[in-house]
Amino acid sequence: MVSHATTALVQGSPDPLQRGTLWLVGGRVAIDARTAVRADIEIRGRLIRTITAPPETVARDHAATPTETVDLSGYLILPGLINAHDHLEFNLFPRLGNGPYKNCEEWAADIYKPDRSPVREHLAVPEAIRLWWGGLKNLLAGVTTASHHNPYIAEVFEADFPVRVVKRFAWSHSLAFGNNVQKVFPSASKDGPYIIHLGEGTDAQSAEEIFTLRKLGALNSRTVIVHGVGLDATGHALLEKYGAALVWCPTSNLFTLGKTLDFQTVASCRRMALGNDSALTAQGDLLDEIRYAHQQRGISPERAYSLVTDLAADVLRLQGGEGTLRPGARADLIALEYTGKSPGETLAETRFANVELAMIAGEPKLYSPAMAARWPEESCAGFEPLSVGGILRLVRAPVAWLITEARRHLGRRICLAGREIGL
Repeated sequence: MVSHATTALVQGSPDPLQRGTLWLVGGRVAIDARTAVRADIEIRGRLIRTITAPPETVARDHAATPTETVDLSGYLILPGLINAHDHLEFNLFPRLGNGPYKNCEEWAADIYKPDRSPVREHLAVPEAIRLWWGGLKNLLAGVTTASHHNPYIAEVFEADFPVRVVKRFAWSHSLAFGNNVQKVFPSASKDGPYIIHLGEGTDAQSAEEIFTLRKLGALNSRTVIVHGVGLDATGHALLEKYGAALVWCPTSNLFTLGKTLDFQTVASCRRMALGNDSALTAQGDLLDEIRYAHQQRGISPERAYSLVTDLAADVLRLQGGEGTLRPGARADLIALEYTGKSPGETLAETRFANVELAMIAGEPKLYSPAMAARWPEESCAGFEPLSVGGILRLVRAPVAWLITEARRHLGRRICLAGREIGL
């Protein structure tokens, strides 16, 4: 568990429910992947209340509740991104393996040496500390909601954790590794997804897994298949027939299997999202996956945008308006420099160094130094500096303590998803 020191270090920011009304003014607001308009966003409590043209804003600005206004002119405001697949506890690890392997079982057998370096010392870092670092990896990349492929740990994820972690779901690791599918699937909430690694390989066994899942009675519209690289044409047709969803983790697939989903599958699958997986196999963060999808696989900026916003929200059955900017939705958003390009085109080129603001449920969680200067001083209470790969950010997290705890086991040099960390 995270110590009481964590809570003490992040209590400086006021509860958004008690803060009154916040106006974000002057920015360009993404309506969809193609369109951004000059508009002001009114946030009350944890929700977006209105998105209005400036003349309307002036008329509304005399509400009875206290107001705070922040100038975001020069910025493009996007919905907070959704990472549909991560193993948050493994993001301090280096990439491990020497593939390609024919399936994930071969990879796991090759890399899991708990008594040897580097696995031994990384596993010695307390799980809660590793989870926090996984949350920070996502926050830095503009992720505000992440799906963690392991049990939900309330005492960690609900104690000012850097990102929102999907809570309402059922899961099995895979058919090969644990979690009795026939027991877990029927017990899952009818409103939540059932998530499983499946088809994570290039062999006949991997191709057959979707048919095994159907025989077990665990294939329907709530089923979310992570990876699916081994599915053949018949397997993909079965997935579409049952209305199941697919999560694509391209750089992880290529590292372990030497193969990932083809262009046609990614472009045409009705229910699909993009995931980053962990640093054990992936290259960087969710933004790196988006750029790879667009630049190396030819996925359109509009499709890539949807895979981490509205389509991802559908796959994970999120119900708070995540992945959108609209009245009534949770106030999850990020801000990037406005360059005149569409939201989709901007996101397809974005790196973590371009993310200058991240808010979750109306509460700032990350600032660039330039962005912090635009906010009232009290809005920066509880933030600490974090340097990752030479890029400085202010984050609402106990950074100094997290670094100290990680260095107890890993030494002075620690990396987050392959990028060196410092204060």
